Amino acid sequence: MRIIEDLKLQFKIGDVVTKLIFWNIAFFAIPSIVFGVLPLFKVNIDYLNYVSLSSNPLDLLWKPWTIFSYAFFHFGIFHILFNMLMLNFAGRLFLIFFNQKQLLSLYFIGSLFAGSIYMLSYMFFPALANVNTSLVGASASVMAILFATVSYSPLMEIRLLFFGNVKLWHIALVLIVIDLFQLPMENTGGHLSHIGGAFFGYIYTQLLKNGTDICGWFTSIIDFFATIFSGKKTTPFKKVHRNYKAPVVKKVSRIVTKDKGQQQIDEILDKISQSGYDSLTKEEKEFLFKAGK
Repeated sequence: MRIIEDLKLQFKIGDVVTKLIFWNIAFFAIPSIVFGVLPLFKVNIDYLNYVSLSSNPLDLLWKPWTIFSYAFFHFGIFHILFNMLMLNFAGRLFLIFFNQKQLLSLYFIGSLFAGSIYMLSYMFFPALANVNTSLVGASASVMAILFATVSYSPLMEIRLLFFGNVKLWHIALVLIVIDLFQLPMENTGGHLSHIGGAFFGYIYTQLLKNGTDICGWFTSIIDFFATIFSGKKTTPFKKVHRNYKAPVVKKVSRIVTKDKGQQQIDEILDKISQSGYDSLTKEEKEFLFKAGK
């Protein structure tokens, strides 16, 4: 089918934001279908219990993977729809200034930090004591990515429907205020994780400007496995100083530009999204398949 082929192509040549969206959708759709059918055979399994992050740290002893897995699962269609829209929005802005491995590292380590804040809050806040709940969703990681971008270029202008041009920090402020106002209401743990993710993203960029990459160890792990599976030696990224209506930072490290090949891929993907795969020329199709190898 043409749609399946288009989806395979976009995943194959898509950037890390596209791949993260695909993975999140897969982790939502496949278990929902499988475990939605099982009750017909009188088998009921609450699969979210095995992938969500518990507010009780002791639960990590029997399901340690949940410190990361919770950031890839969602409990409803509107939950994942909003988070994926925000991931696409924040991720595209992030990639203007940073590289793809930095985004992937921030997604994972942001979820680790936000999840830790979530569990610690239930341990030390009296109002949350003796409350056992669980956390799922990519929103904490998305907040880390968004606030990392805000920390680097707060004056960047974004055009919003019905609102016109607004500064990026205005959007970030509205989101964080919403979380703060909703803390006493339901989903307290979720809002605490949002704030934790936002804080981590802000600190990440501030330290990166001074030459310290607190996610560098995870990026090294990515490089290690990439080298094993590709059989090629990875080369370090070039350093570059970029800004978008923000003060010039003299000391910036590990911030990279995208090469011309990636820019051409982005342009072709835009053409596919607007006119479909059949609108590509023979040369463009050949370029996409070569780029995906």
